[in-house]
Amino acid sequence: MKKIIAGIFVFSQIFVNAQIVRKYSNEFLNIGAGARGIAMGGAVISNQDDVYAPMWNPAGLNLIEKDWQGAAMHAEYFESIAKYDYLAFAKPLENGNGVIGISVIRLGVDNILNTTQMIDPEGNIDYDKITKFSQADYAGIFSYAFSPGGNQNLSVGVNAKLIYRNVGKFANGFGFGFDIGALYQTDNEWNYGITAKDVLTTVNFWNINQKELSTIVNGQEFNPAPKDKMELTMPKINAGVSKNFELNRDLELLPEVGINIDFAKTAALISTSFASITPYAGAELAYQKMIFVRLGVNRFQSITDIEDLSRKISFQPSAGIGIKYKGLQLDYAISNSGIGASNYFSNFFSLKLDMSVFRSK
Repeated sequence: MKKIIAGIFVFSQIFVNAQIVRKYSNEFLNIGAGARGIAMGGAVISNQDDVYAPMWNPAGLNLIEKDWQGAAMHAEYFESIAKYDYLAFAKPLENGNGVIGISVIRLGVDNILNTTQMIDPEGNIDYDKITKFSQADYAGIFSYAFSPGGNQNLSVGVNAKLIYRNVGKFANGFGFGFDIGALYQTDNEWNYGITAKDVLTTVNFWNINQKELSTIVNGQEFNPAPKDKMELTMPKINAGVSKNFELNRDLELLPEVGINIDFAKTAALISTSFASITPYAGAELAYQKMIFVRLGVNRFQSITDIEDLSRKISFQPSAGIGIKYKGLQLDYAISNSGIGASNYFSNFFSLKLDMSVFRSK
């Protein structure tokens, strides 16, 4: 087994060094799912314990005890230009052999103007040749979580991801990858969670339609097809710690703090050629476990003002509310794409159905 693991590691390093690493590849899989987690700024790595867990920490699926759960989410970005949809299902296996889940994701921008054929080879402009196309990213995630060795304090989860990305008639890509997560709950109710996304990298293979993409005007080629047809997504690590505090008979407070680590140089507060680190924090206030108020902050970055070249800190705030009635939970979140960098706000609505609550009544 050690030789196999070592072989996989060596192979992955050769693979990474030999191919194209994209800093923000497959970013649509890092948005998360469920308005609860988004409202808390992603501060759910150690406390998401339902059907939404695969998008944060797949180990959290193991805390679904019986029957099945279903979920759906819809969100719109940048004044409804981009639309994000998510569907998921999770069910415990018989005899306590873990929990399985399946999630489907789409992020798309529709009705994009295609001007590649607007100018003919002689340089004449014909606006009637402008058409429209869509750009969409799809993913199917198959998840499994269990307690290794029967240890009820420890949960481990794995995601297997299949990816399809389409850019109209110009290009399409197929990819695959894996996530691994762990969740440990102590006897005094502290929760520790960690997720390694895109373990061994996630690979995308692209097919470019040169005929549709390229345009030749007066003998000069525009929009040449990229030479590299392979794209790699480097691993990311998210780690957090949380604890639920009972303030009184009706109120409970659940805060979490943690860090996100990207193995690439980004605009994060701590950034080197090897890794970039940014903190996050969030909290949920629950009233009688029925009404929820949430706040979060994430994605701290150091950016440069293009006018005076001064440096400033940007961060992404978020907030939301939720209501639970029996086995139904409706959540709402609002998030800014980055204070100090943008004034766009995005709205998220999600719904969860827990059949175990209905059947127990």
